[in-house]
Amino acid sequence: MDKKSLVPEDKNLPELLPIIPLQGKPIFPGIFSPILIVSEEDIKVVEEAMKGDKLIGLLLLIDDTADEVTPENMFNVGTIAKIVKKVNLPDGGVNIFISTIKRFEVTSFFIDEDPMVASVKYIEEKMDHDVEIKALTRALISEMKQITDDNHILSEEVRLNMVNIDEPGKIADFIASILNIDRLQQQQILATFDIRDRLESVLIFIKKEQDLLRIQKKISNQINEKIEKSQKEYFLREEIKAIKKELGEPTDGKGSDVIKFEEAIAKLNLTGEAKEQVEMELEKFALMDPSSSEFFVTRNYLETIVALPWLDPEMDNIDLKRGQKILDQDHYGLDDVKERIIEYLAVRKIKNDTKGSIICLVGPPGVGKTSIGKSIARSMGRNFFRFSVGGMKDEAEIKGHRRTYIGSMPGKIIQGLKIVKSKAPVFMIDEIDKLSSSAMGDPSSALLEVLDPEQNISFRDHYIDLPFDLSHVLFIATANTLDTIPKPLLDRMEIIRLSGYILDEKVEIAKKYLIPKSLKKHGLNKDQVKYSPSALKFIGEGYARDAGMRTFEQALDKVNRKIAKQIVLEEPELPINITPENLEAYLKKPYFRDDEIKKITAPGMAIGLAWTNYGGDTLIIETVKTPGKNPLQLTGQLGNVMKESATLAYTYIRSIAGDYGIDQDFFEKYTINLHIPEGATPKDGPSAGITMATTFLSLAMNKQVKKGFAMTGELSLTGKVLPIGGLKEKVIAARRNMIKNIIIPIQNERDLDEIPEKVKKGITFYPVSLMTEVIEILL
Repeated sequence: MDKKSLVPEDKNLPELLPIIPLQGKPIFPGIFSPILIVSEEDIKVVEEAMKGDKLIGLLLLIDDTADEVTPENMFNVGTIAKIVKKVNLPDGGVNIFISTIKRFEVTSFFIDEDPMVASVKYIEEKMDHDVEIKALTRALISEMKQITDDNHILSEEVRLNMVNIDEPGKIADFIASILNIDRLQQQQILATFDIRDRLESVLIFIKKEQDLLRIQKKISNQINEKIEKSQKEYFLREEIKAIKKELGEPTDGKGSDVIKFEEAIAKLNLTGEAKEQVEMELEKFALMDPSSSEFFVTRNYLETIVALPWLDPEMDNIDLKRGQKILDQDHYGLDDVKERIIEYLAVRKIKNDTKGSIICLVGPPGVGKTSIGKSIARSMGRNFFRFSVGGMKDEAEIKGHRRTYIGSMPGKIIQGLKIVKSKAPVFMIDEIDKLSSSAMGDPSSALLEVLDPEQNISFRDHYIDLPFDLSHVLFIATANTLDTIPKPLLDRMEIIRLSGYILDEKVEIAKKYLIPKSLKKHGLNKDQVKYSPSALKFIGEGYARDAGMRTFEQALDKVNRKIAKQIVLEEPELPINITPENLEAYLKKPYFRDDEIKKITAPGMAIGLAWTNYGGDTLIIETVKTPGKNPLQLTGQLGNVMKESATLAYTYIRSIAGDYGIDQDFFEKYTINLHIPEGATPKDGPSAGITMATTFLSLAMNKQVKKGFAMTGELSLTGKVLPIGGLKEKVIAARRNMIKNIIIPIQNERDLDEIPEKVKKGITFYPVSLMTEVIEILL
């Protein structure tokens, strides 16, 4: 296009303008403003303009982050401006002061020119004195006044300029330039040529600004109210301080805390390291700023120190007869535990000291391990504290957290001493066999110091970081099994086994303890419900054959719940008598039936006795033969030791098969499969060796073993019967299942003395040393 062919619309303004792109916001007509020029191209535009008429065109960039300036990236409506003053800057840039004149619209760009120029058409604004325009202008000024009243920075500038502006379009431009609105919205107003539309657009933005200012003012008022409240509280506290000063009292809370701690620490009679450390912490505390975080950390530490029982305990007035009476009242049976506690009390009475001891009660769930701890404390007249370590993975749970951590606290031992406020309590550590370890430490290792009489005289918790004497504490740990307790920890404890209860004991416990407890729990009394002894026996035989009393108690609770419902809804004749005949109405069909379990029904079957974490149990071992030459098949989730024991028993029976008239081809013609029912339950151990050997021989001879027999014993490859463990639990399990004859290793004969007569009563024991003796008895 030939530039000379263009005819300008306004003879005072050029038809071609050098263009300067704007990155921030557009500049409206009628504005005097500085612009910083830094790019070489734009400086060149300024230099050329200064040589001529000093006029430049200002166009807003569409994307102000683009590296290159192109016509496509610029809006086509801008403002022509005259450079009033130019100032060269030390860094090579230029600062120009411009006065904007009017709008223009680009008709075309000349990108080949250096610098870039554009052909423009100027926008003429007609002076329209329409009534609606005047109304919009007044509304604009009125609404803007509300904004300026709340903004003192804007008010002076707006007042001075609005007085001198008499054109509606320029008023809209000026207000749009000072409103806090988006660059694209300002460009939209700049491109609005119709004055009425422009006034309406600006009025909408003023309304939005007013809404924003209202919210801002509301927030500001709320903050001021809080500040005023804080100042009021401050002045009131200062007045209280002045009054206290006149009365000679401490003038701040910290002062009274220091006095309180000084008095409490003096009563503790601390010595050595403890005294020195605590006094140093108290001095530090007295100098601290109450608003600092360290102030509360030190205060919590001192509160823990003064709450601990530092003084040695007084000698107890021990009464052995009273202690025995309390133990007998609270628990039926458990003679071993009661005897050990009475021995401990007797030693303390003779030695005349308060030193503690460390006992571990091991037995199946529900036999009363946890509850006997409370009875021990009561019989000794000591305070009782219990905590469970089952699943504990963090060493800090035992030994506490160091005070450097936020929210640190002492371990369970020190927390317990704070609660009981005694230096010689009974501490029960429940579920010690279920400790875990993790990246945060091994709690069982932390317990080594706690449970070692040689070390716990100066136990050091990480939180208090002072030696504390735990030697007066009687520690009672409980566990279901000893297998998972680390050996060093096990060595520090005296083991007392609780083997479980036979049926007669369960009936007595139910009469004396469980029935009164369950009746009270369900809002009933003994005049409303009567349990016959035969009903209690039926519950023990048909619903609760576990070693403990938990299942028995749950059965009683279920009966009493249904009776409570019956009394409320039906109002039956009282008392309600519970007998074996009506028990099924409350508990449904029995879980166990004498004619269904542990019965020998075919050759290749025998009953063994097993020990588990939940007490003794009886298990039936089955073998069958199938044609084929496959090796011995073992099923029922057997562990490695039990599998080896089965293989050994199979090998031994094959070696002696000829002595009992068994054709050697029997084991070549048939595949033997050995199975132990309850296949979902893992089983392991060598004590079923003679039982498995008996099943193999019974199957090969096609002859059933004698009924009413159970057995336990490890088998060697040469046919010797080796000793086993857990005989007491196994005998109790056999009695629960009404087995009258038990074959045991001869080396376990001495263990029979430890089994109460009431458990052994009615059972015949057959001590054996060789497998041939077992075969002679059973086959």
